[in-house]
Amino acid sequence: MSIPQDLKYTKEHEWLNVVDGVATVGITAFAAESLGDIVFVQLPSVGDTVTAGEVFGEVESTKSVSELYAPVDGEVVEVNEATTDTPEIVNSDPYAEGWLLKVRLSGDVPALLDAQAYAVLTQEN
Repeated sequence: MSIPQDLKYTKEHEWLNVVDGVATVGITAFAAESLGDIVFVQLPSVGDTVTAGEVFGEVESTKSVSELYAPVDGEVVEVNEATTDTPEIVNSDPYAEGWLLKVRLSGDVPALLDAQAYAVLTQEN
């Protein structure tokens, strides 16, 4: 599985891409594959605030339910409705069409893993 080099990653398997103060957040291919067939995605609403390290939603698969953790602090400015309408898109395209939400940053981006460090993390699991 390839890990995009231009993203940042959390130890909880979320990815992050920041452009002009807005972070796009999703789960990694490793997480999607580990979960199995995703059947339900619960996300916050536009206007909600998220706090780095805190739960902001959940993903349910045929195997289990997993909580989603915010990698940054900020306000939700967009939610990917496609993931709630067709949750399997998170499995098929986690880094593009399967993104989860966009957050306007209210502070600095915390220290996160780069692609190489995330690769090491997932090889250890």
